Amino acid sequence: MMLPTWLTPSHFVMLGLQIIFAIAHSGGAALRPWAEKKIGARLYRVFFALVSLPLATILIIYFFNHRYDGLQLWQAQSIPGIQNLVWVFSAISFLFLYPATFNLLEIAAIQKPQVNLYATGIIRITRHPQMVGQVIWCIAHTLWLGTTFTLVTSLGLILHHTFGVWHGDRRLYQRYGDAFTEVKQHTSIIPFLAVIDGRQSLKWQEFIRPAYLGVTIFVLVFWWLHPLLISSTSRIQF
Repeated sequence: MMLPTWLTPSHFVMLGLQIIFAIAHSGGAALRPWAEKKIGARLYRVFFALVSLPLATILIIYFFNHRYDGLQLWQAQSIPGIQNLVWVFSAISFLFLYPATFNLLEIAAIQKPQVNLYATGIIRITRHPQMVGQVIWCIAHTLWLGTTFTLVTSLGLILHHTFGVWHGDRRLYQRYGDAFTEVKQHTSIIPFLAVIDGRQSLKWQEFIRPAYLGVTIFVLVFWWLHPLLISSTSRIQF
């Protein structure tokens, strides 16, 4: 059986890269309790970053270089206002992706990395903000690019983060038991669902944090550097 001509090998390479990243990232997260006992929290964080960051970089570069591969399902880039809409969605996605769970000092292992259990700030909106941010990012970029390669990439990312929802809840329950069950009862996976049904209420003062200012600056800088980033990655062929 011959595959259609538009189904380029890059589709399968991207899925393979995502599977490798998912195994490394989720597997590393699952090994965290054991690894921290053996080598300590800081050294575990360093090893985890040394594995995850290069794989993530390869994924990003490969995506940039092949984003127009495959069949063009739709062409929305000429629609007035669509570019601004994509940038707004992308900015919102970063607001969910980064300040929700990242403590930069812990990421760099300057402070001792910890597993934190809390139900404030963006967790009041959704218990899994990284998943929500990734879905928003995927919707925005799939809308903008409209190719089968981008669609396959987005579906792979969403599936990985959907698994991460189950995996993350499982690890938190194993660590915190009934304390996590109580947090789970007052939060939701679907954004704003716990607020709508009365299990949660928003406190906007919790969102006045330096992390959100940092993400806003990051989005502006990324918007400015975006053409240069695409141009630079195009020189790396694989």
